[in-house]
Amino acid sequence: MTAPDDSHLKETVRSREELLRGNFLHVVREHVALPDGSPATREFVLHPGAVAIIPMLDDGRVVLERQWRHPLGQVFIEFPAGKIDPGEDRLVCAKRELLEETGYTAREWARAGVLHPLIAYSNEFIEVWFARGLTLGERQLDHGEFLDVITATPAELLEWVRTGTVTDGKTIIGTLWLQQVLAGAWTLEWRR
Repeated sequence: MTAPDDSHLKETVRSREELLRGNFLHVVREHVALPDGSPATREFVLHPGAVAIIPMLDDGRVVLERQWRHPLGQVFIEFPAGKIDPGEDRLVCAKRELLEETGYTAREWARAGVLHPLIAYSNEFIEVWFARGLTLGERQLDHGEFLDVITATPAELLEWVRTGTVTDGKTIIGTLWLQQVLAGAWTLEWRR
């Protein structure tokens, strides 16, 4: 497919100002020119990117986490995930996060794709990785990190998505990928 000409949609950045720089959030306001030349402002969160991992056990179950998410005041079921450190390779990040949060290491890895979960107000991306050939070791949780590691069959996970037990966006997208891979509709390139 040839890339379309998007020039009639593009906004041009004129200036940027920092609104907040916290320990986790970095919020900016950009002054832009719209395609017709008129001015507008855009406020959004800058994010270094993250990875999400779909860890597949040899018996067909997947590894998940239960973790408290303060902004919504509840526990969520999620695939393991974490923020990419400055300059960190994305696969290295995926391996680190899987070990830290679940205690598992994987023999093989495959990159599924990337998602942009918050396109209206953040530049965040999440790269999705599959992991298989898992070996359980000891978790290495970050200071202040508390979570439970659980497992589910793909059918259970799909049902949790359907019923609203799982509402986390990256986990729903990961479940779609998992469903398509297990059905043979989408292929992955595994590497050791």
